Amino acid sequence: MTPTHKYAVDQHVRLHASRFSHVRASESGIYRVTRLMPFDERGEVSYRVAGTGSGERAVRESEIEMRVPAPGASPATALGA
Repeated sequence: MTPTHKYAVDQHVRLHASRFSHVRASESGIYRVTRLMPFDERGEVSYRVAGTGSGERAVRESEIEMRVPAPGASPATALGA
């Protein structure tokens, strides 16, 4: 079975406990998915994500989660709209 991506391009996600130094991490902890990548040698799909001022990096699906909108924000905010 071919792995499928849980997140879409332009969707906003949050990194789980960051494995990146504070210098490299996005200030907000929120990243935008910029590209869907193929599955790796472990069979897990990957993504290219970009954070404000932190550049772009590759992450595995297990390292990210859907961004939860702020209280009172519309549900579309979590999808990056």
